[in-house]
Amino acid sequence: MRPAIRNFEVLFDDAERGALQHPAYARYGASLAFPASPPHRPWIFSNFVQSLDGIASFLGRHAAGADISRSPEDRWLMDLLRAHADGVLLGLNTLRDEAALASSRGPVFRIMDEELRGLRRQLGKPRERNIFVTGAARLDLSAYRAFDGEHVDAVIVTSPGGVARLAAQKGHPHVRVVAAGEGERVDLPEAMRRLRADLDVEYLLCEGGPTLNGHLERAGLIDERFLTLSPIEVGALVPREQEPAPFEKDHPPAHRPTTFNAPGFLAADAPWWQWLSCRRVGHHQFSRYRRRRVAGS
Repeated sequence: MRPAIRNFEVLFDDAERGALQHPAYARYGASLAFPASPPHRPWIFSNFVQSLDGIASFLGRHAAGADISRSPEDRWLMDLLRAHADGVLLGLNTLRDEAALASSRGPVFRIMDEELRGLRRQLGKPRERNIFVTGAARLDLSAYRAFDGEHVDAVIVTSPGGVARLAAQKGHPHVRVVAAGEGERVDLPEAMRRLRADLDVEYLLCEGGPTLNGHLERAGLIDERFLTLSPIEVGALVPREQEPAPFEKDHPPAHRPTTFNAPGFLAADAPWWQWLSCRRVGHHQFSRYRRRRVAGS
């Protein structure tokens, strides 16, 4: 039996209001809307959960964000954000890791709440899309449910080298491949331009992992952040007694990731953010931030 979803208590909300009226917004406390997307790329918003000390994953056998969150409202908010997105952007390692942890063909990243599926239809959004980023594209498409086409469309953003590898795989006509970059390296700004120009992706939700999110941040491509703060303290160093996941055994990690797992900024170029809204459910905090940009950036 699924736990009951409690209503969000709105502490403040300075974000835009959408014109659409829908019962699902009553739980959130207001309609959800975004500014017009840039003409050359999608408006990109990320969604992560972190502990009080800023950690995004226990790693090991508890690598999923749900083990940090432990909140049905956080899972519901994920579906609300997916309802407003033209695609869900993920690194390929996120898919591989979740498949390995579940000893299965992995998840399909889709809206589970039926009411929010209805909201998506009223918003006029296309069929749900999972968009995976991988430079080398060394994968067997048949090994993962996400590429079956049963519930969502799949897009793979890869390098020219990755395109050549994927071309050899037959039987997946519903998987769209987008090339951006050189050799086996993906150029993220170019990839975002291709998603907008070729697939009409206006609003893109990044769900991770932390490495992809960090590199998008480094490229100045994240416009908004939805951040759930869970009232749990985790610690950055992996304890010796933690059992590694199967894919960690050859190279056990020493540190747990934050939501930003990429080279950081200098003090002179670190981005600043506007705190747009804040909600709470019990002891969990749900915040929304928008990147503060100078004119023309």
